[in-house]
Amino acid sequence: MGRVEHSLVLLRHAKSDRSGGERDVDRPLTRRGRRQAPEAGRWLAAHRAPGLAVVSPARRARDTWDLVAAELVQPPEVRVDDRVYAATARELLEVVRELPEDAATVVLVGHNPGLEDLAALLTGAGVAMPTSALVVLAVPGPWSGLAARVATVTASGRPPADVATQEPRTDHSTTPD
Repeated sequence: MGRVEHSLVLLRHAKSDRSGGERDVDRPLTRRGRRQAPEAGRWLAAHRAPGLAVVSPARRARDTWDLVAAELVQPPEVRVDDRVYAATARELLEVVRELPEDAATVVLVGHNPGLEDLAALLTGAGVAMPTSALVVLAVPGPWSGLAARVATVTASGRPPADVATQEPRTDHSTTPD
């Protein structure tokens, strides 16, 4: 039996509004965020449609996913997981290790620094994730056995660039969470 290959798509929520005085978990998207999120959805629809989405309960993450999913021909099952909000890389790794093996491609919608730290933990390299950025990781073996430095970045950016062909990215800026 060969090695099982999964794809883990990390999606940082779109740009959110800090000006309204809401609790952090309740922050809405800005106009820019509402424009950016569908771009990520169009890229996923064309390149890596997920079979499962695991989403932070924060409003900005759920709203981002709703805009992304609207661009997909067949939106996947969605799991809102409280553990994703404000999670560390190790906490996110535990969420990923519990994914069902039949989910070949999973998108994890969350926050920095957790997502960037998870990408670094899994690949051994830093990957910048501004708002609405995607990082696609090739994961060898079962989700339950996922460990540090075993994944490979296959695409990243906003919109993602194919790492193998070095397609240009349109935006390299970073924005704090």
